[in-house]
Amino acid sequence: MIRAVIFDWAGTTVDFGSRAPMGAFVNLFKEYGIEITIEDARRPMGVNKWNHIDELLQFPHIQSQWVKVYGRMPTSVDVDEMLQAFTPMNMESIRQYSQLIPGVREVVTLLRARGIRIGATTGYTRELANVLMPLAAEQRYAPDACVCAGETEQGRPSPQMVAHCASLLGISDPSEVIKVDDTVPGLMEGINFNCWTVGVSVTGNAMGLSLEEYQDLLDSDRIQKENHARQELQQCQPTVVIDSVENLLPVVDGINDRIISNKRSAAA
Repeated sequence: MIRAVIFDWAGTTVDFGSRAPMGAFVNLFKEYGIEITIEDARRPMGVNKWNHIDELLQFPHIQSQWVKVYGRMPTSVDVDEMLQAFTPMNMESIRQYSQLIPGVREVVTLLRARGIRIGATTGYTRELANVLMPLAAEQRYAPDACVCAGETEQGRPSPQMVAHCASLLGISDPSEVIKVDDTVPGLMEGINFNCWTVGVSVTGNAMGLSLEEYQDLLDSDRIQKENHARQELQQCQPTVVIDSVENLLPVVDGINDRIISNKRSAAA
């Protein structure tokens, strides 16, 4: 049976549309004389922030701007420097976009009532998470354990962060864990751990809209965007993709039914 659910943060449990990092990345590159779009900034989402900046610098249209401005290719030293500049920018964005996604608090309360432990992994560093977690706690959401970028030898899509989080929760069997995330690297983290994986498509990076923007969509646009976001997450073949954490409880029930059925089949 499921003993732990391990959530991502931005776009999964807080910050509908995963907007906090996006403006910070755009502003960061602008400080260096480089123009990037919100769409550019979203593409590497889910990995740690050093790798995120490094991946952006590999995009041909961004790299060519860098070479034009600086007369050379970007290096790892540049990424280190940019990450230092990025951290305070992202802190301010996190403070602005820390609201719980609708349904999260209620679902987590019901999971805990079943004896299920709550964990979290994130592409945020501990320094950034230490800004976010008290703001979430004020809204009555506080995971039992949280593993941040840089606290394991490898980050996503490696399974090391989710495995470490499960260990902190006292769980060693991946089949007793569900990983919930709004990005492909975050889902791959769970897939590589061999645990159950649940993608959330509407509230996260794949949709990329605020709650108000999502609610204002015409039906035809909403359906098109929902399908696109769902397909983006389905490419890595998670166990299931749902709109939001609000829809998680029936999924947990279904997974528990599958576990029971598999045990019965094995015993037959």
